[in-house]
Amino acid sequence: MGYTLNFDVVWKNLDRLFFGLALGLGLAVVAIAIGAVVGVLFAFASTSRQGLLRAVVSGYVTLIRNTPILVIVLIVYFGLPQVGIRLGKIESFIFSLAIYAAAYLTEVFRAGLLSVPSGVVDAGRAIGLKARHIALLVIFPIMLRNSLPALGSTFISLFKDTSLAAAIAIPELTFEARKINVETFRVIEAWLSATVLYVATCSLMAAGLRHLERRFPRF
Repeated sequence: MGYTLNFDVVWKNLDRLFFGLALGLGLAVVAIAIGAVVGVLFAFASTSRQGLLRAVVSGYVTLIRNTPILVIVLIVYFGLPQVGIRLGKIESFIFSLAIYAAAYLTEVFRAGLLSVPSGVVDAGRAIGLKARHIALLVIFPIMLRNSLPALGSTFISLFKDTSLAAAIAIPELTFEARKINVETFRVIEAWLSATVLYVATCSLMAAGLRHLERRFPRF
């Protein structure tokens, strides 16, 4: 017996899909904001002269980047309560996604730091700027601009990774699509609709990031 497409169930549950999409975007935005702060700090630490600090950051980056994000999510959500640390579902997932993002962004920002021309730093010293002012007013803006393409790619990747939140019953887009599938048995319609929403959202984000990149000169 052939399968007949019927998207009526999708239209009836479109609000749930859009809610899940918005929640996924929110999770990604908060996680990358936290991850970016940690990543910047760790990037400066990884380029410092202190060997122990560099080793600690390198160990963190290696450990997290080689651990599947789903494993991190499950450890945080199910493992931390065993040692007395209890977080809600959303808080657990944001924390997991943030530490995952921080590991990748550390390398992104480290590359951005290494791309800052030494002459610019020397010019800052020449006009009497202190080390912290050079880092904040000279190095950081250039590093951020040079890191923007990779930062944008990481954000899009993190948004797609929010689909793993369904594993701990957070009602983002994948969770809602799976729920519609289970309730209505419209397999193709549910997952095709989720795919279209993911692709459309990622495409819009990529276009917006490219526009943002063109507005700032590259050093």
